[in-house]
Amino acid sequence: MIRKKRPVAGACALLAALTAGLAFPAGAAAGEPTGQSAPKVNLVLDVSGSMRAKDIDGQSRMAAAKQAFNEVLDATPEEVELGIRTLGANYPGDDRKEGCKDTAQLYPVGPLDRTEAKTAVATLAPTGWTPIGPALLKAADDLEGGDGSKRIVLISDGEDTCAPLDPCEVAREIAARGIGLTIDTLGLVPNAKLSRQLSCIAEATGGTYTSVEHQDELTDRVNELVDRAAEPVVTPVATQGADSCDKAPALESGLFTDREEFGQQRWYRVELPAGQELRASVSVAADRAVRPDYGVLLRAVTVHDREIVRGEATGNGRTDVLSTGLRYPKPERDDDDSDKPAAEVVCLVVTNSFSADAGVKTTPGLPLELTIDVVDGPDGSGDVASFGLGRGWWLLGALIVTGFVAGLLWGWLSRWRFAVWRTN
Repeated sequence: MIRKKRPVAGACALLAALTAGLAFPAGAAAGEPTGQSAPKVNLVLDVSGSMRAKDIDGQSRMAAAKQAFNEVLDATPEEVELGIRTLGANYPGDDRKEGCKDTAQLYPVGPLDRTEAKTAVATLAPTGWTPIGPALLKAADDLEGGDGSKRIVLISDGEDTCAPLDPCEVAREIAARGIGLTIDTLGLVPNAKLSRQLSCIAEATGGTYTSVEHQDELTDRVNELVDRAAEPVVTPVATQGADSCDKAPALESGLFTDREEFGQQRWYRVELPAGQELRASVSVAADRAVRPDYGVLLRAVTVHDREIVRGEATGNGRTDVLSTGLRYPKPERDDDDSDKPAAEVVCLVVTNSFSADAGVKTTPGLPLELTIDVVDGPDGSGDVASFGLGRGWWLLGALIVTGFVAGLLWGWLSRWRFAVWRTN
């Protein structure tokens, strides 16, 4: 069994990102990789005055961001064209109209000169306003052209200060252009209002939102997103789970989206050939206010409702998305099993325990994403799921034998010492 819990927030599209880059069979429903041009990434960094705050590992938010950027620039894949745009970096005054124009391309999107990019980042100092909406519009323009993947990574420590230009509406406008651009957002030491805004921006384009409170978390997350830009783009396919296994849709390897109401069960069916292994993961996103203490359960059961294996995750209100997964290998058929079917129908059941206060809309259901992958099974897959031990049987056997031998030796030594004592 695989158990995963990710401290991330955002809408269901977050989970598309978790599985982007998996290679699916030609007949899979998850779509085909798109784009032949070089992948492009535009890092958009908030350089507003609030970035002076020293609450990230004892250093200022700006210093943490600079350090993270330097490490990201070192690790950027050669095939990725990367640029850096700032917001709030140049205008220190109080004129709101001027402050809301303060966005500039620090390093142009293109082949990366790491030394030049690092030099540009080193010049940054916290300065002005937080024009997230205008910066996103300009960042999208920076990525125009080409058919490769395009990604904006927005890093901010505060909500937009240039209303009524709503960043969420800007993100929806960018999505409506149809240029295949994804916006991922990261909040530095975020509050509830910032989390909602950044989550909304990410959801509009199928991106992800992550809250980070440490410099290494920021580095790892930005590195992950830059690396993901170089992977083939996989488009989730909408499906609709049923309330029982016999009515459930039959799914193949791929990435699927659905909606699940509070406390509801959703059923799906997968055909698992002998000698293959089923790997499944699910994520459910709380895209509205929910009560703390909730969980997500993914079970694999037979058509006769016998549970095979399960994966579960719990939350306490600090994460907006819960993810969990499982794996189940089906052994190869022996000669004596020729009368048994070559494939087994496995039913996947997704259950959640989210709840909401009165007045919170329960429809449509919570965004759900399901990843299914059927791969070659491991050697000796017949015992992998046994009591959850898998290959641990060998270790258990070795420990038993070792304990038995040690017991014999200790017993013999104790008798010998007792005999010597009596003799003396």
